[in-house]
Amino acid sequence: MIEHFFTCPHCWETISMLLDNSVYNQSYVEDCEVCCNPIQVTFQFVNTELTAFQADSIEQ
Repeated sequence: MIEHFFTCPHCWETISMLLDNSVYNQSYVEDCEVCCNPIQVTFQFVNTELTAFQADSIEQ
């Protein structure tokens, strides 16, 4: 697991998430810890190195 910091696409606060680097491609929805709005998180690892990360807002 690695901690990754990014900006929430809803409230623009810097937040962090723990990413599981044992699974190479992941995509899921998680709520922002500040504003509680849903974020579509997509990321990719290559040999335990984070190579892609995207956090998109989900319209409610």
